[in-house]
Order: sequence, then structure tokens, then C-alpha cells
Amino acid sequence: MKRRSLLLGSALLPVLPAAAQETYPSRPIQMIVPFPPGGVADITGRPTAHVMGRLLKQSVVVQNKPGAGGSVGAALAARAAPDGYTILMALSSISVLPVADRLQGRPPAYELNQFAPVALISADPTVLVVSADGPYKTLKDFVEAAKAKPGTINYGSSGVYGTLHVAMEIFAEAAGIKLFHIPYQGGGPAVAALLGGQIAALASGPSAAIGQIKGGKMRALAVWGDKRLASLPDVPSMKELGYDATFFIWSGLFAPAATPAPVMAVLRDAVKRTVEDPEFIAAMAKVETPIAYLDAPAFAAFVAADAKRLATAVERIGKVPEK
Repeated sequence: MKRRSLLLGSALLPVLPAAAQETYPSRPIQMIVPFPPGGVADITGRPTAHVMGRLLKQSVVVQNKPGAGGSVGAALAARAAPDGYTILMALSSISVLPVADRLQGRPPAYELNQFAPVALISADPTVLVVSADGPYKTLKDFVEAAKAKPGTINYGSSGVYGTLHVAMEIFAEAAGIKLFHIPYQGGGPAVAALLGGQIAALASGPSAAIGQIKGGKMRALAVWGDKRLASLPDVPSMKELGYDATFFIWSGLFAPAATPAPVMAVLRDAVKRTVEDPEFIAAMAKVETPIAYLDAPAFAAFVAADAKRLATAVERIGKVPEK
């Protein structure tokens, strides 16, 4: 009996130390950005991934997975193993895309409850931009032109029901105008379309457009915030111009919902240290994007409140004909 016990104990020896010694993270982490390069999620995601990787001593690799206004990449993250090795850098549209799918009469690609909020990283009001050499010098010019020819002025977005689509429709509703929507695969391609003359206007996160604005290639007509942006002090807010059209585009980190609490604790701590890191602060300052950090509990409450407001906007947009 004694010999049998010794043999059993020796058989367990290789297993127990391996399990005890494995710490998270022990291999690279994939950060899914559900949009192409050049948009707000990508601009925020890359410095976040770089600094997190340094602090965790494991690479955090950005994977751009665009499509369906962010649904494709979000669905991939929702279905990923809940082990902390797949995380998602999402925009505010994460909460409304399932609502939009149901509105369109199809099963949602994912549900919001499939994610565990890790942290809010940035939040900025969107900016209404047009081509610098176009006919619109002020928001008044734009609104008057839209009223004169309803449905003829086109604008781009990051996808149907995506963040930039919802922002523009909130404004159109407030201004009593009808515009023509052209969806792209992300904010980056939409910015390129405006610069290339394919569209007349765009709701953009400041970080994706500010270089072009300051470089004289885009003109900012207004911001969706309730006050002016420090980075664009000469651009009026929608509120001061008389439009009830406040909208913030935020970037936040999520993990699959069943991710273990110890792993979530490591991720939360890593993001907290990231937003306090001088290299990250400098990177965000370079693209003039304010850091708006919230840890998981406060971020979860923030997402829930924002989801209600955005769902109302999506329902107001209504069913969009499939092309």
C-alpha cells in the first residue's frame, strides 16, 4: 500500500507544479480592433497595446478585424476563449449593434452581455468635418443646403448603425434635415473618402481628423459636445448653435464575459498603469485625444447608461434597406 501511494504521488508531481507555476500572461495577448487602421479604436488601441505589453512583459498584438460596423471583430472576441488572451478595443457602437441587428430582423452577431468591461480609456465628442475646399464654411451653410435639397448631401460613416452613423443621424434629427448615408468599413476609410472627394461630410472622432483639420485639408463645422474642444477652440459646439445633438465617441477595453476574476484583475491593473504611463500620455496627447479612464465597475455603469441612449437613437434611424 505504501509503494502504491508513492507511485500515485510521483505520477501527480509533473502535473501540480505546472499548474501552480503558470501565471497570466505567459504568452502574447491578441487585441482585436474591429475596424481598419486609421480610426479612433485603432488610434487608441495601438499605444494601449504597446504600453500594456511592456508592463505585462508579454506582447499585446493588435489585430484589425473590420466589417459590419464593428460587428465582425466584436463577434470574434465574444466567441474567443475566456482566458485573457483575446481582448477587444471597442467603440460606443458595441452596445447598439445587437439592437440594430434585431431591428433588421436578423440574429445579433453577439450580445453585450457576452463581454466583461475592463476599462474606459478615452471619450471625445465627434466633430462634423467637410472638405476644406468645399462650399460649406459654417454649420448654417450646411444645414441650409441640406434643407434646400433633402437627401442629396452625402456623408460617410464607419458602417451602418456604427458610431459615426448614429452621431450624424442624431444631428440630422435635431436639425430637421435629411442626408444621404454612405457606409464604409471603418472611420479610416471614411476619412480617406472625404479627402478623396467621394463624400461631402463626415462625423469623425477628433483623433482621426485633427491632423487633416490643422493641415488645411478638412474644415470642422461643429463638435457634438456640450462645449468646445480644447484642441479645436475656434469650432463651436452643437449646443451653442442651438442643436440638441450631444454625442461622445469612446474607446474601451473588454474581455469575454467568463474571463476568470484573477485574469480580469491583471488586465484592470495593467490598463490603470498604462493610462498613467508617460509614454501613453504622450502618445494620446500627440493625437489630441483626452484620456478618460474608468475602472471596470464604473465603466460597466457608464456602458449601461450609454447603451440606453444610443438604442433610442438607433430605433429612431429605423430599419435600413439592405444593399
